[in-house]
Amino acid sequence: MATATQTVSVLTAEELLKHLQGHRRLTRRTIEAFPEDKLFHFSVGGMRPFADMAFEFIGMAIPIVNGVTTGKWEKFAGEKPSTKADLLRLWDEQTAALDEKFPNIPPHRFAEVDTAFGQWTSPGIGTIQYAIDNEIHHRGQGYVYLRALGIEPPHFWERE
Repeated sequence: MATATQTVSVLTAEELLKHLQGHRRLTRRTIEAFPEDKLFHFSVGGMRPFADMAFEFIGMAIPIVNGVTTGKWEKFAGEKPSTKADLLRLWDEQTAALDEKFPNIPPHRFAEVDTAFGQWTSPGIGTIQYAIDNEIHHRGQGYVYLRALGIEPPHFWERE
């Protein structure tokens, strides 16, 4: 039996950005659900506080988009916030920057293989997907924290 190879596009860059931003909106609501003191100091089973995880997402978002765009992988240079308000402000600044920067990724860069930050070798699309998967994974840990605190987390399917 003969087989044919067919290329199928699943998401456009615009749809991928929309998907990413949906997860960011949900993570923002997760951050908001935490009491200020628990956001920075509560943990379960030796895991990091959720504020540390959220700062990790901040450290990845724009640097990954810049890296996929240019092939230059520079780490986030901002200071770690110490209040919920500062964390959310930085989150919102990055959300706006993602909307501005993401459309500038040249289409061929989604398929080009790079080693992001000297650690992860994959096509640009894979690195972006890694950042989304990482956020989902750690947001799940945040949900465990919220439930341990007696707080109902946001519904995971509500990303608008």
